[in-house]
This record gives sequence, C-alpha cells and structure tokens, in this order.
Amino acid sequence: MRKIVSLAAALTLGVAGTAAAQTKWDLPAGYPAGNFHSQNLVKFANDIKDATAGKLQITVHPGASLFKVPEIKRAVQTGQAQIGELLMVVLDNEDAIFGADNVPFLATSFDESRKLANAQKPMIEKRLAAQGMRLLYWVPWPPQGFYSPKALATADDLKGLKFRSYGASAGLLGQLAGMQVTTIQAAEAAQAFATGRVNSMISSGSTGFDIKIWEHIKFFYDVQAWLPKNMIFVNEAAWKKLDAATQKAVVTAAGVAEARGWAESARLATFYFDEFRKNGMTVSAPPPPALKAGFQKFGEELTKDWLKRAGADGEALVKAYRTGS
Repeated sequence: MRKIVSLAAALTLGVAGTAAAQTKWDLPAGYPAGNFHSQNLVKFANDIKDATAGKLQITVHPGASLFKVPEIKRAVQTGQAQIGELLMVVLDNEDAIFGADNVPFLATSFDESRKLANAQKPMIEKRLAAQGMRLLYWVPWPPQGFYSPKALATADDLKGLKFRSYGASAGLLGQLAGMQVTTIQAAEAAQAFATGRVNSMISSGSTGFDIKIWEHIKFFYDVQAWLPKNMIFVNEAAWKKLDAATQKAVVTAAGVAEARGWAESARLATFYFDEFRKNGMTVSAPPPPALKAGFQKFGEELTKDWLKRAGADGEALVKAYRTGS
C-alpha cells in the first residue's frame, strides 16, 4: 500500500513539475487570422514551441480579439500580455521615431525599407528598453497604394473623399489633400467602408485584400508611398523569467520569422494587384504622372512636419539611412 501511495505521490509531483516548467504567453495582434502577418506569428509561436519542447507556449490572438491595436503596447508594457504585435506608426504621436517608416517617399522599396530599418533599430530599441520592453523582430507591409471610389487624374481629384487614416502621417496627408479624415484601425475598416463612413484610404494591397475592398470601391493606385512595419516586442520582466536556452530559442525563431515575413511581403506585393483585377478593380501601376507628382508634393510637406516633430533624433536617423552610417 505504501508503495502504491508513494508511486501516486511521485506521479503527482511529476505532473506538477511539468506544469510549473511550462510558460504560457498571450500575443495580441491587430490583423485577421488569414493575413500574412498573423500567419507568420503562428509559425513563430509554433517554432518556439517545437524548439523548447513545449516549455514556452505562445497563443496568438489575431483580429484585435484580445486588445484593440492602440491598446497593445500598453498591455505588453504593463504585463497584461507578455508579447505583442503592433503597427509602429500607431505610436507616432507618442514619439515620431516610431513613425519614420511612414514618412512619405523616404523609403519606397523593400531594399530602402531594410536600410531604414537598420538605421531606425537602435533608436527603437532604446525607447522600448526605457519602457520595460524589448524588440524581437519586425516585418514591413507591401508598399502603400491609394484606394479610391472614382478614377483619379490629379491630386485635386482627392478633395472631398472620406478618407480612412491609421496614423499621423496618413491623417496629415488626408488633410493636405482636402479629404475628410477619420482614424480607423484595420479591424474596423471593413465595416467603415460598408457603412459609408469612409470611401478611400492609403494602405497596402494586403489590407485591401483582407477586407475585400472591391465590394466597396473599384480603383487602386500604386503610389508606393511608404512601407510601414509591424513590430513584435516583449515585456522585459517576462523575458527575464525565461532561462537562457529558452531566450536563445525565441531569438532564433524571431530571426527566422523576420526573414520569412519580409520575403512573403515582397512576394505578395504584386499578387494583390492580380486579385484586385480578378475582382473587377482598375489597378494603375504606375499611377498617372500628375497624381504621383501631387502625392510627392504632399510628401515633401509631411517630411518637413515629421522632421520638426522628431527633432535631432529624426535628422540623425535620416542621415544614417541615406549615408548607411
């Protein structure tokens, strides 16, 4: 009888020990489960689970189902979630450095976006560290294009459109162009178009594809304004609770996820154009010269505004990007 009791006790202790060894993290994200960013997050989580034999398990919560996009940074910072994904430009009003990749026409290709990311990285890491967080990796969206309910020839044709903005740069662009600006995050974009709150936006092909934008508007202009990035970041206190081997597994998985995400974003850039055409949209790639010139003019004004807000760090960032130093 004693042997049976002892065996039962040992099994109980073993199960308890396994449970105690497991660490579970929640990862709030803002985009639909089918979006390539969300799919990349799931692969990232699975890679970590496999590499740690289930010691660290991360649950991805797509579609702003756990926290709305503007709430994600605060949730990670306060430990309500241990890790999160966030479109960085959402933090532009807090600190303009977070919005550097949304400065119009500063970096308009994947190669330029990579150069900008390299220049931006130490500044972002410093800011996150000061707030008790750590950058793991980031992935850009495809270049941003303009979605319109009508054909456009010049920038004057933008006046009066009901424009969906998701960050400071997009909002200011809308104001400069004479559009009616409403800030709406991706999770609410489909409903906003369906109800007529907005009828235009500047965004990637991915966002338009996710919300079946062809059901509401029929024109897309590949102005290639910028390539905004989503960053994946972790609460520093939660990070320090991981042992060295688990931290190494996370860093390795993050590197794989970053490379995979950049490659997928580049692959999808033109895929979305084909899908738009299949669904009856008119895709202008490149856009009419007068329209592109108008956007570039807006970009010059927005760059001045961003540099003013970003101050010395902004000037240093742009210099590092352009010189590669």
